[in-house]
Amino acid sequence: MNNPQLDIPVRAPAQTSVDDTILPFEVSALDLRGRIVRLGPAVDAILSGHDYPLPIAKLLGEAIVLTVMLGSALKFEGRFILQTQSDGPVSMLVVDFTSPGNVRACARFDDDRVAAAIAAGDDKRGQLLGRGHLAMTIDQGPDMSRYQGLVPLEGKDLEQAAHEYFLRSEQIPTRVRLAVAEEFRGGENGGARRRWRAGGILLQFLPKSPERARQADLHPGDAPPGAEASVQHEEDDAWVEGRSLVETVDDIELIDPALSSERLAYRLFHERGVRVFRPAPVQAQCSCSRQSVENMLQSFPQEDRDDMVEDGKITVTCEFCSSTYVFEPAEIAPGDSAAS
Repeated sequence: MNNPQLDIPVRAPAQTSVDDTILPFEVSALDLRGRIVRLGPAVDAILSGHDYPLPIAKLLGEAIVLTVMLGSALKFEGRFILQTQSDGPVSMLVVDFTSPGNVRACARFDDDRVAAAIAAGDDKRGQLLGRGHLAMTIDQGPDMSRYQGLVPLEGKDLEQAAHEYFLRSEQIPTRVRLAVAEEFRGGENGGARRRWRAGGILLQFLPKSPERARQADLHPGDAPPGAEASVQHEEDDAWVEGRSLVETVDDIELIDPALSSERLAYRLFHERGVRVFRPAPVQAQCSCSRQSVENMLQSFPQEDRDDMVEDGKITVTCEFCSSTYVFEPAEIAPGDSAAS
């Protein structure tokens, strides 16, 4: 990590804004590294802007936190894209993180199936996703190859899917906790205003010693429920301790506006000594523009553009931010420009 380091004193933890930040941290004594994400206005802008049904909003909120935690690890200018495709009531989630800290997100779902699932009480996050796959894509730009990792979705939630990804693809002992909730506050004229909050913590065991790192596979204790590691051996005590500490985190600790990320890190790891790095900001920001939409339309065959004309105009609405762009057909000259 290249960010300046900030040590947390044992008796006086640092206090900074808890909203819309990514806080990297390190516990050298246990060979642990991680990140804490706290989202307020950023996640509220996305979820309130879409006005999805409550279970869909919570599911997308978790996907946003997970994407920010993973995408913020990029050491270059690029994009990290998390996308699910599955047969459940929620057929697709897409979260697009552009370094250093812009995020946008949307969901596709069947209204009738979601309503039926809610009525039947089958609206747990894994049930809404169903079976399919979770794809995580790193895009380094047009001149570089994309990297994509896939993990199956088999009725599991996003936490479980993330654990399975690191188990099978990265072979790094990892624990993830995600939380999303609505906060209600008094508004004008005695009314209550709701706003979304979300947070998460990611912890990984990255031993510096080659002997400790040389493990053919992970211990079954690192696998999510239902998954088994192929090789069983004694777990490293440092990882057992770190994992156990993260499992004590309550949802409220991840979203409480009165609790900073620094204080949470202190609460978990102060006995071993924890060092935090400078927090990085996150904001809800869509990358769409009139020019990029025009470039996209120009890349379509003329026949396809003709089919888009309604009432003499071509109208395109961004699924991420709901911005609407209206064009006269004559404005879209034939060309081979690619969408940006």
